[in-house]
Amino acid sequence: MTDGDALPNLPAASATLPATAGETTRERPWPVRHLSPKIGDYISKMAPVWVEGQLLNVRRWKHLVFVTLRDTEQNMSLRATVPAAQFDALGPEVTDGSRVVLHARPTWYQRDGSLTLDTKEIATVGVGDLLARIEALKEALAAEGLFAPERKVPLPFVPQFVGLICANQGDAEHDVVENAQRRWPAVKFEIRRVTVQGARCVPETTAAIRELDANPNVDVIVVARGGGSLEDLLPFSDETLVRVAAACVTPLVSAIGHEKDSPLLDLVADYRASTPTDAGKRIVPDAAAESAGVAWARDAMARAVLGQVERLSQDLRAVRSRPVLARPSALLAPFADAALALHERAGRALVGVLQAADAQVRETVATLRALSPQATLERGFAVVQDATGAVVRDPSTVADDAPLRLRLARGELAARAVINPN
Repeated sequence: MTDGDALPNLPAASATLPATAGETTRERPWPVRHLSPKIGDYISKMAPVWVEGQLLNVRRWKHLVFVTLRDTEQNMSLRATVPAAQFDALGPEVTDGSRVVLHARPTWYQRDGSLTLDTKEIATVGVGDLLARIEALKEALAAEGLFAPERKVPLPFVPQFVGLICANQGDAEHDVVENAQRRWPAVKFEIRRVTVQGARCVPETTAAIRELDANPNVDVIVVARGGGSLEDLLPFSDETLVRVAAACVTPLVSAIGHEKDSPLLDLVADYRASTPTDAGKRIVPDAAAESAGVAWARDAMARAVLGQVERLSQDLRAVRSRPVLARPSALLAPFADAALALHERAGRALVGVLQAADAQVRETVATLRALSPQATLERGFAVVQDATGAVVRDPSTVADDAPLRLRLARGELAARAVINPN
């Protein structure tokens, strides 16, 4: 702001402040020093409450222990203070990641505007309680069908890319990669390293699953961890993580490595591996074994083909050795004489038919010749025709001196009619 800029209109220090929050306006706001005590007064009316969560960021200062109490399912947290004596009474095993229950009163710190749980009593959540809660969640998810066998999909026979979710440091990554590449050297990995216990486990693991599931090159996803205590494995029974795994389209392998108490991720996964080493052996085939199997199958097929050819050759030789095929003429011999006799009879019958037909033709020709006008002309007769070509049969039909044509056996003559009056 420069010297020439006008200062904003601020309420005078002596101005009367609004009595309630609803009376505040843009022109008449509450200052922070006025609002913060009112929030503190409102929160101080709350009764002490029992609250459960996971410990994070445990740090000690004099007679107090400052912690963050986190809700693992909704990724929410509150700050709390615990008397050091009560915290120490829980034992040295209570540290970051432990689940506790506090009896505390919410307290508002006006100076920095923060809410803190002022703990009066603290206790750890027993293993029995944790198991009961996991069992209740297990029954609820099973009722929804998330563990149903028909939802599980088979793993690919030869994956090209394997998505691996494992710890930032640990043997799980080595066990999966080493065993998989020893069996199938061509396999490649997309590795996402996450925190595998504590408060960051669930959000980091779910994000990694979603990312790998969205990658079209990834053929199978492996979530690997080298075992641990029940408390260490609690994130892998988290409802959010389990539901993300259930929604995963890519086949998913759970390799948490805890035989006694299986986390819920084992139940929703498409395949459960007992250890990361087992996962490395399961996600890819054994190249040597597959090569030996192919060689055996090829030899078996060759033996089968050769055997089939040999059997068919034997059958063909057996058929060819039969008398009917060895001397085919022997089968026709009994019918040869009958066929010859029939041939001769057919010849004689044909000759007889032809001779009878020839005699009939000759007789017909003789009859036609006898009845032919030409035969009459040959005997010296003539056919008289008038100028129109009509045959003259009666002299009265012809006029005197009319032209006539005389048709003879060997040609024609022209003549004229002479009418004899007598």
